[in-house]
Amino acid sequence: MVTVNDKNNNSPGNRAISAGMFGLWVKCPRCEHIMLSHVLRDNLKVCTRCGFYINMNARERIHMLCEPRSWREINRKLATSDPLNFCDGQYKEKIVRDQKKTHLTEAVLTGLCRIGKHRVGLGVFDFDFLGGSMGSVVGEKIACLAERVIKEKIPLVLISASGGARMQESMFSLMQMAKTSAAIGKVAQARLPYISVLSHPTTGGVTASFAMLGDIIIAEPEALIGFAGPRVIEQTIKQKLPDKFQTSEFLLEHGFVDIIVPRKELKNCIIQILNLLTLPPGTKTPKKGR
Repeated sequence: MVTVNDKNNNSPGNRAISAGMFGLWVKCPRCEHIMLSHVLRDNLKVCTRCGFYINMNARERIHMLCEPRSWREINRKLATSDPLNFCDGQYKEKIVRDQKKTHLTEAVLTGLCRIGKHRVGLGVFDFDFLGGSMGSVVGEKIACLAERVIKEKIPLVLISASGGARMQESMFSLMQMAKTSAAIGKVAQARLPYISVLSHPTTGGVTASFAMLGDIIIAEPEALIGFAGPRVIEQTIKQKLPDKFQTSEFLLEHGFVDIIVPRKELKNCIIQILNLLTLPPGTKTPKKGR
């Protein structure tokens, strides 16, 4: 069973919280309500006063979704090099820094597990690792996971939290958009369910590829979901964007996501969807009220 270690949560991204997060007390970054750390953890890192969603790391999400002792990581040894010898000379240092900070080799964890009674292939992004950016190894791990679920004939679940393609790998990272989309296409050809979960933030090349290709697309409340950031868009089109543009609620209203699910209900929602999508051929769904 995956256990949660608070030492691994050093950088919750855009929703950064006070240094007290890792002591006895936690301050909500929105309403500044002070909570005991274990209370926040038991509430799945949602503020008990205002309902603000604080970012979870990959291991916390795995612990939240997977049945005890069912998680088995795959492709753990795949790690990023520096294919372009990036000009700032610090890319390798940043990789090593975030590997030590998160105890991950890359920005996505992939593996096999059970969610309810269903055996699934699960991929979870960690925003603490270079902003969850998608480089060549991230794309490779997702493609390998897709191949594994096809081999095992099991559903695929991906949970995204990403700033997009990794600039330090330039074209190599952009190629992963096509690579991961093609891998998801093979999952679809094999007639296997694919559930995409969008958390805060899901942006850039991840949004423009596999994250929006799910048979069912689930979003967490108030998550930022889009391609370019709102400020960049406003500067480009010279217009003011609508209120709550690129939020989960805006995308649901305009048909880009299927459902918004509170974090506490996410596991049961995924189980219910898998129950429906994995019914044996010819099975009739029960009528409402029976």
